[in-house]
Amino acid sequence: MDTDVRRTGEGRATVGYCLEMSTGDMRTVVRLLTAVERTEQQERTLARVRTECERTDARFREQGIDLDVSISQALDELIDGAPSTDLCPAYSYAFYQAVAAHFSDPTDLGAWRRPTWFYAMDDELARHGVPSDLLPGTFLFSGPPLRLPHPGDAVPAIGTLPAQRAAALADAYTRVLDRLDPEFRGPARRFAQAMRFEAEEWESARQLGTNPDTLLFWFH
Repeated sequence: MDTDVRRTGEGRATVGYCLEMSTGDMRTVVRLLTAVERTEQQERTLARVRTECERTDARFREQGIDLDVSISQALDELIDGAPSTDLCPAYSYAFYQAVAAHFSDPTDLGAWRRPTWFYAMDDELARHGVPSDLLPGTFLFSGPPLRLPHPGDAVPAIGTLPAQRAAALADAYTRVLDRLDPEFRGPARRFAQAMRFEAEEWESARQLGTNPDTLLFWFH
């Protein structure tokens, strides 16, 4: 099992990467970043996003992390549609802050030893008939709906899954739980439970006339 921040699949103590999930209407994020003329509400939202980018920049400076392009600058370049480089993680951080301003509070999906572990989980789930679009390696690292410069490393990583597919994922994982190798059983159960909850929330939201159409995954 690869989810526990205190232990790895090899039994050694380690610090892993964090995986978070949030839900919302991705169209509002895209409109904010691509609008030719923004509304007053969008301007207020953008001001909050810029403040969070500046805070992240300050935290990284304190940690001695140099991103070449600051996150605040990356945000401005995304808005202008003209990134100054094709290789920098700052744009992923800026995009995430735009998402965070519109989406739900993040759900913690645990700490993971390495992103590539999920491809082994893909193989195990696929072996038992889980559809390819519901495999974690497919949706966790699918990227944002806007083209961004590559982060240059495995993390930070952005992935999305249509909210309407959450129930199908929960069903697919639950059906095969008892047949999975023990290494993957706990993580699959965690995903199934999280997706079952999101499926119920999505149905409730639709009945109220809203459409949080996207699950966003943030691996960092």
